[in-house]
Amino acid sequence: VDAFQGWCGPCKTVVDLFRKIRNEVGSDLLHFAVAEVDSIDALEKYRGKCEPVFLFYARGELVAVVRGVNAPLLQKTILEQL
Repeated sequence: VDAFQGWCGPCKTVVDLFRKIRNEVGSDLLHFAVAEVDSIDALEKYRGKCEPVFLFYARGELVAVVRGVNAPLLQKTILEQL
């Protein structure tokens, strides 16, 4: 989940990375979503930050968090969690 604030919008620079990985591993294993933290109370702790935050969930549980746009770390985290 790309957790973003309304004033800066979702991180468009990593969309291609997610598409590439999704094509490699299969669409049934990887799902990408965006969530505006300003309107979701459960994501309140991610408000007021000037960096993108990527939340990784498995079976409904938060399993990893990556702060900032770090393509190698995002890819590594995705593949480890899969």
